[in-house]
Amino acid sequence: MSSHRSPAEVRSSVKHPIIDADGHWIEYGPVFAERMRKVAGDKAADGFIASQQRIPDALKLSIAERKQRGIAMEGYWSRQSTNTRDRATAMMPRMLYDRLDELGIDFGVIYPTAGLGIPRIADDETRRAVIRGFNIVTAEYFAKLSDRLTPAAVIPMWTPEEAIEELEFCTRQLGTKVGMFGGGFARRIPLGKDLDATLGRFAVTYENLGIDSPYDYDAVWQKCRELQMAPTFHAGGRGFGLRNSPSNFTFNHIGHFAAAGHSIAKGLFLGGVTRRFPDMNFAFLEGGVGWGCQLFADLIEHWERRGAKGIAYMDPKKLDRKMLRSLVDKYGYDEMAAELDKRDGWPSAEEDNLTGGMPVLDDFAACKIARKEDWVDLYARPYYFGCEADDRMNVTAFGKANPFGARINAIFSSDIGHFDVPDMLSPVPEAHELVEDELITPDDFRDFTFTNAVRLWGQQNPRFFEGTVVAKEAAAVLNVAPAKVAAE
Repeated sequence: MSSHRSPAEVRSSVKHPIIDADGHWIEYGPVFAERMRKVAGDKAADGFIASQQRIPDALKLSIAERKQRGIAMEGYWSRQSTNTRDRATAMMPRMLYDRLDELGIDFGVIYPTAGLGIPRIADDETRRAVIRGFNIVTAEYFAKLSDRLTPAAVIPMWTPEEAIEELEFCTRQLGTKVGMFGGGFARRIPLGKDLDATLGRFAVTYENLGIDSPYDYDAVWQKCRELQMAPTFHAGGRGFGLRNSPSNFTFNHIGHFAAAGHSIAKGLFLGGVTRRFPDMNFAFLEGGVGWGCQLFADLIEHWERRGAKGIAYMDPKKLDRKMLRSLVDKYGYDEMAAELDKRDGWPSAEEDNLTGGMPVLDDFAACKIARKEDWVDLYARPYYFGCEADDRMNVTAFGKANPFGARINAIFSSDIGHFDVPDMLSPVPEAHELVEDELITPDDFRDFTFTNAVRLWGQQNPRFFEGTVVAKEAAAVLNVAPAKVAAE
């Protein structure tokens, strides 16, 4: 720990609860799989066991073999070992529950570890069986801890139909309040359909759910609205494209959550999802908020150039070819003049009409942006970004450099249970160091560790925090009296 203060000391010094928006537990595979077998059958259990072999199988290969096959180096020694107490805490939800005060956390949203990859299981029947069994067993583990912990269910997104079916089951049968939605998974391109698995995994596109998908996911967002669930994405990009080193895990790991979130956030925005569903919130976890601030600025700058007004400025038909020809003569470029004469000016008529078959020449058409407030309404307000405690880029969410002075919704995410948290006592003090170093204010810290998480889930579901230890404070943020919430 870099701070001399304990988590409890930090917690006692602030006047608001602390919500962990993205902690993790480590499912103990042998026991977890057999519990899945009992509640969901052999296909669920065996499919789950098989899904857990991807990393061990990659680590069994030599560097040369991984290089030959295009397989990325995975993270060896990725579980806490020196601190046995923390390892046990990650494995047993009841122990985590008992330690929350020690960790300085009032309420925690807990995401899976073994379950992170199961939305990418390619076989439809196996994927759905595994996810169903996984969600049932997860709910059982956390059933009596709901006043301080709530687990995320896995929501597969290969098709809208399977997403809606699992959403219905989890919310209505299991009482699930948080969903970890699939995204960033590979789809084989039609030209690669006959390739074997070894080569076929490179002949893919990656699903971003907003544009260019074979499916229309609006029915999923409508179901989320009906069931009062805010979609959260814990997608990754490790082992894809530019993060596919056969020898260096850190090369593959840095930025991969941000890259996957970047793709999904862009797709939802440019596909007009936040325009069509203005009351929906979306969260992108574990990649930090720095990329979110950068994307906000990049989208605005591209709109200025590639929106309807900006792209019209580039229309080749507006080129004054006579003036261009005269200026070439003036500066003595004879070869260029001769070539222009051959082509009757430049660009050619054929090049003038090269627009890729787009019916509307505006990459932002689905967003219907008409005023600067639209940028806040369509991006800064509905998007939330999970930030680990020791990420110094967290300050960018609260800085004045963001367009229109917008505050970007950063949410405190401990990531306890994973290798980048060697001591579970460190996240809360590390997060508070930004206040101690006067990089953010105490009010910023309140938003980071409490208010933004309440809005993410509570605006979608006013009853989300009902029955929890933070119910009263959350209701005050949402401006909903606890009694009213209970009656809804």
